[in-house]
Amino acid sequence: MDGIFLQQLVNGLTLGSVYGLIAIGYTMVYGIIGMINFAHGEVYMISAYLAAISLALLAYFGIESFPLLILGTLIFTVVVTGVYGWVIERVAYKPLRNSTRLAPLISAIGISLILQNYAQIAQGAKQQGIPTLLAGAWRVDIGTGFVQLTYTKVFILVAAFAGMALLTYIIKYTKLGRMCRATQQDRKMASILGINTDRVTSYVFVIGAAMAALAGVLITLNYGTFDF
Repeated sequence: MDGIFLQQLVNGLTLGSVYGLIAIGYTMVYGIIGMINFAHGEVYMISAYLAAISLALLAYFGIESFPLLILGTLIFTVVVTGVYGWVIERVAYKPLRNSTRLAPLISAIGISLILQNYAQIAQGAKQQGIPTLLAGAWRVDIGTGFVQLTYTKVFILVAAFAGMALLTYIIKYTKLGRMCRATQQDRKMASILGINTDRVTSYVFVIGAAMAALAGVLITLNYGTFDF
């Protein structure tokens, strides 16, 4: 029983770290505009497909090194997903910024449905998958069972916490982070003090999408297959 518990604890920490990245990106947007971005889950879904597509393209061109595959996939997925986040803010939120609070929510739901159907049409409603890229594991015998920690899970934990640490540094210690905090606390006063709050809002959507992109890459590595 102890071995089963510890193994599930490892699995839970791995999956929880990915969920944490998604939640951080989600709360970044909510903290600035005070509204729920219903399309955030679909952005995460799109990033997983982008990660699989990027890995397939890099492998097609003969790149087999794991560090190069991951670096290329992360750059491609984060950049393209960040563009998705920026477009969502420009299309669904900015035109309705001075309207009633209900209008942007309805617009975001519309974007969510568009992305769902777009992915279904583009990729098909079928299982997608990639092979295991980082083989190997540590297996520890604890007497009443064993705990297996794969290299992939270790990479996911390290990458997830590195992403969280980087975002923490940006928010706490950079000019962009100070502008984000000022906009979140008092949008009108921040604007009076010379902060371009519209631009900050766009940056936050891009950051939120980038966190979802990192989560999409890691979840693709973790499961190898995912369902739409």
